[in-house]
Amino acid sequence: MSKRILHVVTNVAQYEDDDRPTGLWLGELTHAYDEFEKQNYIQDIVSPQGGVSPLEPKALGRFVADASVIKRKNDASFMKLLENTKKPSEINWQDYDVIYYTGGHGVMWDFLDNRELQEITKNIYENGGIVSSVCHGYCGLLNVRLSNGNYLIKDKKITGFAWCEEVLAGVAKKVPYNAEQISKERGAHYEKKLIPFAPNVVRDGNLITGQNPFSARITAEAVIEALNSK
Repeated sequence: MSKRILHVVTNVAQYEDDDRPTGLWLGELTHAYDEFEKQNYIQDIVSPQGGVSPLEPKALGRFVADASVIKRKNDASFMKLLENTKKPSEINWQDYDVIYYTGGHGVMWDFLDNRELQEITKNIYENGGIVSSVCHGYCGLLNVRLSNGNYLIKDKKITGFAWCEEVLAGVAKKVPYNAEQISKERGAHYEKKLIPFAPNVVRDGNLITGQNPFSARITAEAVIEALNSK
C-alpha cells in the first residue's frame, strides 16, 4: 500500500501589524513533493483554515526559484491544490504515515497554537508515524504535547530556521518570537550548521527536521529513508 504524506502550509499573507507580504515558501513544498512523488506516495495539503495558501514573493525571485518551483508554479492543477487546501477538520490522521510542516514566515502566526494540527501531529507520532518540518515549519511543533503531557520535542534533537538566519534575512525585528529559543525552552536539543543557510537535516527517531529553505529536499530524502526502514 502506498504511503501517505500530509503537507501543512500557511494561510497568512502578511506580517502582523505590517504590510510586508509573506506566505508559503513554495520551494519548501515543491522540493519535498517532488521526492515523494518519485516514490508514488499519496500527498495531501492542509492549512490551519483551509482554502488559499498565499505564496511568499521572495521565494519566487529570479535567483531563488529553481526548476522545481517554476514547474509547479506554472502547473495549474498543482496551484489549484494551494487554492483549495483541506481544513484540519477534514483530515483523518489515521490515513497518514507522515506529517510535513512547510515554512515561510507566515507560519509563525498560524502554526504555533493550532490545536487541531497539534492533535493530528500528536496522534501520528504516537502511532509510529513520522513528524517532519523544514525551516519555519518547526513552529508547528513547538507547542505539540504528547499524551503524557510532555512536549513532543522535549529531549529531541531538532533544527529549524536559526535566529542568526532571521537576522541575516533582515526580519529579526519583525517576527513575533524567536523560534530557536522557544525550542530550547521546550527542552529540545537544537542544532544548526555553522554556516547560515547551509542545507541541514536532523533526525531523532521519527522526528525529522530541516533547517532552512535549502534543506527541503534532503529532509524529504530522510523521511523516505525512514519509511523504507520501517
